[in-house]
Amino acid sequence: MAYTPKQIEKFNRQKYIAELEKISKNLFRLFRDEKTTSQGFMLKFEALKKKFDQRAEIQLDSEYHQQLKAYILRLYAQTCQNSAFDDVVLADIKEAEMSNLNRLQKLKNGTSYKKDKHKAKRQNEDWG
Repeated sequence: MAYTPKQIEKFNRQKYIAELEKISKNLFRLFRDEKTTSQGFMLKFEALKKKFDQRAEIQLDSEYHQQLKAYILRLYAQTCQNSAFDDVVLADIKEAEMSNLNRLQKLKNGTSYKKDKHKAKRQNEDWG
């Protein structure tokens, strides 16, 4: 049974997006781990990026996916392509990059569906 071009395109799109998400999860794990060294970080990130680059590039419609891709490319240039990248630089950027990854996750989760009855309940809550 042959696959239609639309099915192949959908499959490639899913794999491309899965690679983006995999990179972001691994980056967060690397930043969170206290034992991560700059060399270990670079090796893992370069391996992930190499696998990602092997995928055929697709047009990303979601703002979240576009920003995630831009973030990964920017971080790769800032770390792996920077000859001055070392453990001190890694320690300096850890908190900021974890914050950036969190912001991206909030962008992703912000579009999730919530029923109207729950929205009204949250507006009327008194936190003080």
